[in-house]
Amino acid sequence: MTDLVSPYVAPGFEPVLDAFNLNFEEGLELGAGFCAILEGEVVVDLVGGHMDRAKTQSWTRETLVPVYSTTKPIAAMVIARLQDQGLLNFDDPIGWLWPEFTEHGKEVTLAQALSHQAGVPGFPDPIDPDLWLNPPALAEALAHVAPMWQPTTASGYHPLTYGYIVGELAQRAHGTSLGTQLRVDVCEPLGIDFWIGLPELHHSRCAEMSRPKAMAELGPVSEARRVAFLTPWASPNRGGAAWRLAEIPSANGHGTARSVATLYGVFANDGKIGSHQIISPETMADFTKPRIRGLDLVLPYEIEWAAGVMRNSNLRYGSNPETLGHSGWGGSGGFGDPAKRLSAAYVMNKQTPALLGDERAGRLIQALYACVDARKA
Repeated sequence: MTDLVSPYVAPGFEPVLDAFNLNFEEGLELGAGFCAILEGEVVVDLVGGHMDRAKTQSWTRETLVPVYSTTKPIAAMVIARLQDQGLLNFDDPIGWLWPEFTEHGKEVTLAQALSHQAGVPGFPDPIDPDLWLNPPALAEALAHVAPMWQPTTASGYHPLTYGYIVGELAQRAHGTSLGTQLRVDVCEPLGIDFWIGLPELHHSRCAEMSRPKAMAELGPVSEARRVAFLTPWASPNRGGAAWRLAEIPSANGHGTARSVATLYGVFANDGKIGSHQIISPETMADFTKPRIRGLDLVLPYEIEWAAGVMRNSNLRYGSNPETLGHSGWGGSGGFGDPAKRLSAAYVMNKQTPALLGDERAGRLIQALYACVDARKA
């Protein structure tokens, strides 16, 4: 068994602990956490390993880790809450809130932008990579970029630009930033340790990342893939204080396995976290319905997108195609299964090149579902 800190599994969920330990025994982990919540009950809450590459600091329940694109559906929850407040609607034309964005024919609805249909997965021409750390300036520059395909005709994953689109929409609709809305309206009142824009006070709790040893398998390098991932200016310097402080709702959410599983519980419980109705059932239906399905122009998969979250058409998150989930760079992931009222999240600091379906998370999810099914049998 790895050096775990207060491992918890409910009776009947011991195989999940076995799977978690096996990831360490096979040398696949540095530090990690996994949490699952079933019908409002935490049935698994595991942390283990180390938060630094030198293995001098144990991973604890207070360790924060960037979850990269696992942040995206959490950011989309803020947009859904703004719909409940009557400040926007997923089917509004984006130009209603952000007329500048419609330059070069980027005429999309908010839902189409959130489902990666706007055609701007990155910047074809060079920019200063530090611009990514200035979200208002980056959003302004993005508004002037011509789309790489006809918007609304296909999805093409927007690895970073997604966050600046949703962030700008949230700011324009509400008058405060997306990260502030998430913190003040959801995370602070409910005691959820998740942040988009991490105050410096908490930086010492952050795990040190061990980067992948190889590039992700993207398939043939199209122009859209090159722009999204492979230019020298496709991303900022990640990991420094400026990156942690900036609000990048596509990529730099920081949290724990438990906080991510708690937030993804919205997808498992018709908009609720515990007894709190975070998003109305009516808006949840709009939020999570299919918006587009097909071969993505950036990721090498067929994907079914809702408004900011993947529908489980590829069955990466259990066997229910109605489950909603998302993965993050290097292996993190979260999901909510509305049929079983089950949400779970996996976080770690030893990254792999996997784009979807990291083997460590897959092993944990498989063990979790076997235990859930056995309990209900």
